[in-house]
Amino acid sequence: MMAVANRCGSVTRDGQNAFICRAMGRKAVLVAWCVLALVLAESALGLEVSNYHSPRNRHRPIRPFTRYIVLHTTEGPKPGSLAKIRRNGEAHYFVDTRGKVFRIIDKGRIATHAGRSMWDGRTNLDNYSVGIEVVGYHNRDLTRAQYGAVKELVGQLQRLYKIPDERVLCHAMVAYGVPNRWHRHSHRGRKRCGMLFARRPVRLKLGLTRQPTFDPDVKRGRLVVADPYLAKVLYGTARDQNTASARFSVADASVISATRSAWDIARERYNSPSTTYILPNGTKRTGDSVKDWRKIPAGTRVNIATGDAVSGAFEGFHTAGKGGASARDLAGDEGGASSTIYFFPSGMIRRGDELTAGVRGRLPAGTRVLVGYVYGGYVTAKRSAYTICGKSWNYPSTYYRFPDGTIKVGDSIEQNAIPKNTLLFFRQ
Repeated sequence: MMAVANRCGSVTRDGQNAFICRAMGRKAVLVAWCVLALVLAESALGLEVSNYHSPRNRHRPIRPFTRYIVLHTTEGPKPGSLAKIRRNGEAHYFVDTRGKVFRIIDKGRIATHAGRSMWDGRTNLDNYSVGIEVVGYHNRDLTRAQYGAVKELVGQLQRLYKIPDERVLCHAMVAYGVPNRWHRHSHRGRKRCGMLFARRPVRLKLGLTRQPTFDPDVKRGRLVVADPYLAKVLYGTARDQNTASARFSVADASVISATRSAWDIARERYNSPSTTYILPNGTKRTGDSVKDWRKIPAGTRVNIATGDAVSGAFEGFHTAGKGGASARDLAGDEGGASSTIYFFPSGMIRRGDELTAGVRGRLPAGTRVLVGYVYGGYVTAKRSAYTICGKSWNYPSTYYRFPDGTIKVGDSIEQNAIPKNTLLFFRQ
């Protein structure tokens, strides 16, 4: 028998393949056998998988290769989480508490599950990984049905893509944050999502006997640790993991204190309009309305919207709240870098190295910032999007600013429909 699509694990007889190829074309055959092989494999192994494709599925580009599996927790209940993840194409698979698996994005395409991410020097892991969302929370155990389904699904994907246990990671391991008002450097600790998948007992139940024992990017100085407790859960001894995990379960984990800032609780959603701060006197403020973070008193409770209430906008943007901000507040030490792009409310766009000291010190409310991006310039009749950034022209992390001021992402447009004089921005 001749292997027709090794990446899909599917085979067919030479004669059958020749006949079908003549009738349908080789590319169509490969796609058909990929889908058929996975369906047959899932059925044979008793894994219940339902197609619930995102409307973005057909617009997503094919991954160049697959090196990682990234496990996530929804941090909210099924209904809102599934609706949001499907709407925005934020995972390949979704596993509910009954162990039912939904296919959101075809496994060979890019899903926007990891966002700003790095592992062992490789960035933008959406482009090289399969993402699995599991209904639940970073500090709560899975159901028995979920353990069975996730174990089977991960095992299938490992065999298909030849991924060792050490490259089955959780989102908390790979997500990283850019500098901000609390952390001057790019840092690990942006997400707690999927944290429990680093714990040894959990991994063993999933059939994973090996795991990373250190953060390669922190070790090599690419990132700094912003959450030492999380680092212990991810890479500490069994005792370290148990002790640190307990910190994430305490009743006051959502209350600001002398040692727990708004960032510690809400991370990059600290200034989001969907994040609410309830002051000790009962006053409520949304994250985008806080003008002076130094005046948020200890004892303030932080409520973070979950599930369907959370915006599906790409997390690359930072926005100056109603009180405005400085470039250092929004982008830390990278505020003046050429790879930091500012979108002013007036419509003006500037790189960080183009701003005067006065402007960097006082950005107007509503200013939006992209950190770690290349200013690609204009799309013209002689300069296509592909010419500017190659295959990443239709990646969901690539931004287009149309002449009318509209901003769209790469997976929502057709290349031949991009208006002339559209500005393009793509990740470094």
